[in-house]
Amino acid sequence: MSNKYLSYISDNHLLSCIENLHKSYSKAKANVSKKKFYKNKIDTIKLTFDASFNDLDEETLIKTEINRQIDKSINNSIGTFHEQILGGIEGFEIGNLNGFDIKALDDTLFADIKNKHNTMNSSSAESLFQKLSSYADSYKKAKCYWVQILAKNSFNEKWFGEINGKEYSHSRVYKISGDQFYKLLSGKENALYELYQILPKAIADYLKLQENKNSQINSALEEISTSAEISKRTILDEITFENYSYYLGFEKLK
Repeated sequence: MSNKYLSYISDNHLLSCIENLHKSYSKAKANVSKKKFYKNKIDTIKLTFDASFNDLDEETLIKTEINRQIDKSINNSIGTFHEQILGGIEGFEIGNLNGFDIKALDDTLFADIKNKHNTMNSSSAESLFQKLSSYADSYKKAKCYWVQILAKNSFNEKWFGEINGKEYSHSRVYKISGDQFYKLLSGKENALYELYQILPKAIADYLKLQENKNSQINSALEEISTSAEISKRTILDEITFENYSYYLGFEKLK
């Protein structure tokens, strides 16, 4: 089979992974109403500093906060994208919430994928090591990996060390950087780099197939601006009041 994009996964699989991520972007950017914007409490103290120190007017301030919320949601989907790409390599599959992210069909490999190296605290690291160790103990031929897609270095090494005051080690538990894991599964030295190189073309080709490219309209700013005009408060005061009117003294914003 001759592939247009990558040698280690089919064109259809790559485009389906891009499509899934595009859906995640669309969902995250879908109409951000005031209710959705307020779902998690807004830190208006921070927004006050942002406005002054970053020289932002109120409208730009709110648009920036909306984009920050969208970006936070998207970050989780990027990790899923890598899982789906790697799960499309012959001989491997994704976990589908079975306790692992990637496994070999012959049970010789299990992996947990983190998009960034610093996304776990010590308790999470301890729990992950114990989980990988249990797979290694259950499957005597399995090597088990903590995968860091965005790591500080390129490495493939035994994972051992002190976590929460306890020493952890296992002969078949490893930690590995994203480039090395792509190489391990695909057999291609520069597999992750090749994905990076081809993505712009693959994304462009995917978008050409889409009929509806209309950008989503976020109504949060309009709703907040309207209610601020009615209450005769600034936009920032309006957000603060609607989030913290029950706090001592904040009722004075009425």
